[in-house]
Amino acid sequence: MKALITALICIVLTAGLAFAGPSDEVKKTVDEVVRIVASKDMKHNEQKRRQALKKTISLVFDYTEMAKRSLGKHWNQRTAAEKKHFADLFAALLENSYASKIESYNNEKIVYVKEIVDGDYAEVKSKVVTAKRDEFTLDYRMSNQSGKWMAYDVVIEGVSLVSNYRTQFNKIINADGYAALVKKLETKTDELKAP
Repeated sequence: MKALITALICIVLTAGLAFAGPSDEVKKTVDEVVRIVASKDMKHNEQKRRQALKKTISLVFDYTEMAKRSLGKHWNQRTAAEKKHFADLFAALLENSYASKIESYNNEKIVYVKEIVDGDYAEVKSKVVTAKRDEFTLDYRMSNQSGKWMAYDVVIEGVSLVSNYRTQFNKIINADGYAALVKKLETKTDELKAP
């Protein structure tokens, strides 16, 4: 069940139209990802389906902001090249980790509960209802970047994705250093890419 909820993170955080409100971005994303997953053309072409999902997701995920927030206090100590490399690794980790989970989507119902906008920041509150009528909260934290709402965090049942990664990353850096974290992310990304 947790895998399904995690998958729905990515389902909701994908493409939208510029200048749409935060909830509109989320709803359009869900529709596009569900369309890709349900497509008969792509059902038998995993590579094509994965590429379409990654492209769609990348239109609304602010990977750099997510990476920055996940690295926390260690971000400012990195060079520009290190920041770019880390953001790319973080994006690949998310894309590869959740691609198969997204593909397991099985017509769960997503109910949009509330949208809270505070200047250039917003939170879209929703819940996922399974066929067995179980409900899970799924909230999206977004920021307005030149008229487009971009997701920088997802909160599942009260647990922040970014905060969870920040705790893990901080532990590794404090124990073994930043280079050890990068090596672990590179290894994990390679494992997830493997067929």
